[in-house]
Amino acid sequence: KHVRHFTPSLFLSLVHVCLVQANYAPYFFDNGARSTNGNMALLSLSEDTPVGTHVYTLNGTDPEGDPVTYDLTYEAGSRRYFSVDKNLGNVTLIEELDREKEDEIEVIVSISDGLSTVSEKVRILVMDANDESPEFINTPYIVEVPENTPSSSSIFKIEAIDKDTGSGGSITYFLQNIHANKFTIDRHSGVLRIKTGVTLDYEKSRTHFVVVVAKDGGGKLRGDNKVFSATTTVTINVEDVQDTPPMFIGTPYYGYVYEDTLAGSEVLTVVALDGDRGKPNSIHYCIVNGSEGSFEISNTTGAISVIKSPNQLKKEVYELKVKASEISQEGDTSDHVFAMVVIRVVDLNNHPPTFYGENGPQNWFELTMYEHPPEGEILRGLKITVNDSDQGANAKFNLRLVGPGGIFRVVPQTVLNEAQVTIIVENSAAIDYESSKALTFKLLAIEVNTPEKFSSTADVVIHLLDTNDNVPKFSSDYYIARIPENSPGGSNVVAVTATDPDSGLWGEIKYSIYGTGADLFLIHPSTGIIYTQPWAVLDAEVNSKYNFYVKAEDTDGKYSLAEVFITVLDVNDHSPEFNENIQEKTMIIGSPVKIEAIDQDAEEPNNIVDYSIMQADPANVFDIDQSTGEIKLKSYIRSLDIIHNITKNKDCIWSLVVQAKDRGSPSFSTTAVLKIDITEETLHKGPMAAFLMQTKDNPMKALGVLAGVMGIMVLITIMISTAMFWRNKRSNKVMPVRRIIKKRQMPPSRTVRMEWLKFKRPSNAAEKFVVEEEVKSLHNENSNNNIQVVSMPPASPLPPPPPALAPRSDAPGWRVPTVSGSLTPKHVIKPTKNKCHGSTHNALVSELKMRFEKRNAAFGEPHI
Repeated sequence: KHVRHFTPSLFLSLVHVCLVQANYAPYFFDNGARSTNGNMALLSLSEDTPVGTHVYTLNGTDPEGDPVTYDLTYEAGSRRYFSVDKNLGNVTLIEELDREKEDEIEVIVSISDGLSTVSEKVRILVMDANDESPEFINTPYIVEVPENTPSSSSIFKIEAIDKDTGSGGSITYFLQNIHANKFTIDRHSGVLRIKTGVTLDYEKSRTHFVVVVAKDGGGKLRGDNKVFSATTTVTINVEDVQDTPPMFIGTPYYGYVYEDTLAGSEVLTVVALDGDRGKPNSIHYCIVNGSEGSFEISNTTGAISVIKSPNQLKKEVYELKVKASEISQEGDTSDHVFAMVVIRVVDLNNHPPTFYGENGPQNWFELTMYEHPPEGEILRGLKITVNDSDQGANAKFNLRLVGPGGIFRVVPQTVLNEAQVTIIVENSAAIDYESSKALTFKLLAIEVNTPEKFSSTADVVIHLLDTNDNVPKFSSDYYIARIPENSPGGSNVVAVTATDPDSGLWGEIKYSIYGTGADLFLIHPSTGIIYTQPWAVLDAEVNSKYNFYVKAEDTDGKYSLAEVFITVLDVNDHSPEFNENIQEKTMIIGSPVKIEAIDQDAEEPNNIVDYSIMQADPANVFDIDQSTGEIKLKSYIRSLDIIHNITKNKDCIWSLVVQAKDRGSPSFSTTAVLKIDITEETLHKGPMAAFLMQTKDNPMKALGVLAGVMGIMVLITIMISTAMFWRNKRSNKVMPVRRIIKKRQMPPSRTVRMEWLKFKRPSNAAEKFVVEEEVKSLHNENSNNNIQVVSMPPASPLPPPPPALAPRSDAPGWRVPTVSGSLTPKHVIKPTKNKCHGSTHNALVSELKMRFEKRNAAFGEPHI
């Protein structure tokens, strides 16, 4: 009876739907380039637009007035920058923009009325913001400049780039301490020049350090005008040029010839050095006049020897004019210098060597100088002369320094009669103020060839002045600290320590921190104590690890870095949370049900949850797994009969109070009420089992239903084919080129089956439940298909279900879990509690039918 009543109604409804006017595709509004709603075409966004900003509203309509939904898709492999509210069309930025990486974004926007989908590809332009700093290229900058380079000459070009556009990408250059150095820079081209009227001198300064700043033109960044800059250091090494004549050292020169001196003996040695210390030439010595054939000089060493016996010498004093000439690498003689050498003829050894100062004999000499002088530099502040008044070999003695070795050397090492003592720096690194503030030496003069070996000493004390030659150094390359997450703002975290052995202001250290992980922390600039920001709130569940760099810098800008690693210790500040405080579950005898609570703490044991049953009636029916929360019946309970023997209460829905407790200290706990409906497995075979139970005694009913379904499917197929044929024959509509029409595929067989399940008048309680199908999305499975239909008209859409017979969509669902899916009644009325009856095997089918009829009566569903 019900089948005959259903079939004509469904047939007439389908015929009515197929004759309805064809559905037209929805379309976007095109509101122009500067609109904030429409099809999103010609939209432009600044790259500093914050994530989460509502940037546009998609807007369109459907010709039939059907509600429309919106969607955004992207090319394969493209980054998703936007999300859209499918119903309102609000487009939100979800990914940070960066014009320097991607200045144009392609997005496919689509609008759908539920049956047809129209897609358009649009391009969003990413506009520039001043978010890039200038960056020097081809660093480090080391320039070699000859010392004779004319003033105003360009010596180097510095180049920096800025990836921004406009004023934010333009760069100007300038020098720090412009008045203190000898160079200027062109602010636009970056060309470094020697200042006008300034020359370089290798002998005065061999290296110059110039700090160059590159600054962009500024621009907007997040609403503020930002200007970024970068600095670099240019090292300018001055190259020595042969522009300084040689010079004698140890002048004046005095020599003595004794009466027992042998012909050919060395009297004294003159020493000359090239004034150009960078690339010194060799020196050639010669005697210009005054020798009178009695003395000669070594061309290479400067050693002057007597070539006659003392008794052949006619004069008591000889004054020799000695010439020292530079020999270039090509062998040419260039600059030269002259020195006078006085040689006396004596014969007695009755005087020891004696040291003289500016005011007479002296055995204590002091000098104050800066640490780390250049190697080869002469200690010009020491005015020391040594003299032996004897003549000849009796006045020949050696000079040497006694004290820390390898730091200085004395010139000359061998003296005949008298010489100016010169002390030359040999090891600059050892002259260190931090190691020793004063250096003390003994200057020893001892005769060489006399039996008496007369000698004398003088103390030389060199007081050192400090320079900023040390970099602050941390006590460790990295620091590890831990802090509880509940620490208040301003809490101390760790103290870093750096030392700079330099004195005065050069040894004062200023601390600072930087890095992406340093936002929540501050450092005391003088003590090095790192503490949290006053407003900082630490949360181990959000972020438990921070690391950043700490910088120790002295007043001259010399610095070193160390890395700080901070771990936020978890504190048990979260309670376990159930997703619902009152839960309903169905338990099949023999299978457990599970309850779960989540603890948001970050670390164990604070987030480990233990479960227990706080209250149950009866008390000996359920067990719970302490770790997993699985609840099961006691092992001896295998059927409803046993439950009935335990309690006289025939109600199968029991309540448990379950506690979830974490293992933290102090521990937190929470409880939930769990309502358990206990059934046997036979009751959960799905709607098909219920249907087969109803028709097992009447097989012709099942055959009739099957034949009816097949007949309806054939009729629907014929009607759809006829409608599509006439529609394609009569329609001459040309679709827009840029629009892609997508139709939802609806298999006829499923449609017929679902319509039968929805609209057939049920004959008993079991037939009032329909299989709950998963709701498909409105757009079809091929929504990413980019093939554009140019001239073909849209195919005839599938007929929608009859509106008069459609079930109410606003009725809330009530589900009974089964093995195959969920059974959903049409209207929800609070069900009465199930009553447990006998579980005899022969009465299972009757029991199932009775339970469905009782539940149907409880819901009171109206017939269609």
